[in-house]
Amino acid sequence: MSSGTMKFNGYLRVRIGEAVGLQPTRWSLRHSLFKKGYQLLDPYLTVSVDQVRVGQTSTKQKTNKPTYNEEFCANVTDGGYLELAVFHETPLGYDHFVANCTLQFQELLRTAGASDTFEGWLLSRETEYSNILPGSAKGLCEGESTRSTDTSSWPRT
Repeated sequence: MSSGTMKFNGYLRVRIGEAVGLQPTRWSLRHSLFKKGYQLLDPYLTVSVDQVRVGQTSTKQKTNKPTYNEEFCANVTDGGYLELAVFHETPLGYDHFVANCTLQFQELLRTAGASDTFEGWLLSRETEYSNILPGSAKGLCEGESTRSTDTSSWPRT
């Protein structure tokens, strides 16, 4: 990152509300008897700052629109980005990746302006950030409260 990049230093509080529109990946369907049918997931979400996990939600059983209402807090020094990742819990082996979203702290800090806090949620990739209140912008992860989004439009890696 360049020397002009803003880093986040401070207390981070992220509240995860819900995810909707989750879809199984081809990998998770490989042993399914109903490959073309509708499959429910056992999803959980991880919260990471610069590849360091700061939280993980509980696993919700058999749903593609889980509700979590869980909060995670961390002290962050020189934070570059926040990543939310959704996984499908499997009984054996590695859990299956479903979707992820990365938020650059630089963008959140720029949006927050002179205020001390940022509060907002992330919409789909087709939707730009838009202000709700001064110092607020739309985003899935928020500094103070939670809003849901259809995660089916998140980029898949």
